[in-house]
Amino acid sequence: MSTNRFAVRSAALTAACGVVALMGAGTASAHVSAQPGEAAKGGYAKVAFRVPNERPNAGTVQVKVNLPEQYPLSSVRTKPMPGWTVQVERVQIAPVEVAGAQVTETVRSITWTAQPGNRIGPNEFNEFEATLGALPTNTDELLLPTTQTYDNGEVVNWDAPTPPNGEEPEHPAPTLKLVEEAEEGHSHGGSSHGQEAGEQATGTGDDTARWLGGAGLLVGALGLGVGAGALARSRNAGQAAKQQESGKDES
Repeated sequence: MSTNRFAVRSAALTAACGVVALMGAGTASAHVSAQPGEAAKGGYAKVAFRVPNERPNAGTVQVKVNLPEQYPLSSVRTKPMPGWTVQVERVQIAPVEVAGAQVTETVRSITWTAQPGNRIGPNEFNEFEATLGALPTNTDELLLPTTQTYDNGEVVNWDAPTPPNGEEPEHPAPTLKLVEEAEEGHSHGGSSHGQEAGEQATGTGDDTARWLGGAGLLVGALGLGVGAGALARSRNAGQAAKQQESGKDES
């Protein structure tokens, strides 16, 4: 009997660990992010701002991305999104050279607003796409503070920078890492030849979070399987013991 109880408890504990792993995989990257996470300096990149809804009783109805004016972007084009309107705010700046071109105007912000009857609901996410360029060559990253507004009036500011090799803040700002163009003309998430990213694929950004999520799902599934197997073995052992006891009684 003690062996059966131990097996049952072990199975229950293993199954519980599997459920926890599954839950953790779903929340590993539950914050606003820029996908893919990097692009080539001096080029044009297609960026998808991935916005998950983190509230169980409210929906996201507005997303505003602020672009750094110290690194002016003269070209910003947004992809039409059914059920949402978009506003691109442009401002005049003192002439500055970016990627070999003279820039006198930059985009300050992009705002997507849900039309009546539309929103990002609980347990949902959406992606808002835009092409950005020409990307600066004098910095290694672009910080893109984003404001998320819910239909209950709550506003969440994703604007905290993540310190190098430090712990991620509660509300990290989406970040686009800028890298030198790879060898043989391959770039990271964009084009560096003066052409906009246009139809280029979004890429495999945030690979680490996806890997962790997949690993969590695998561990969870294994945990559930092991738990179920242990329960089955314990039941079979109990039935065998009962049959043996019954046979002794009959003899």
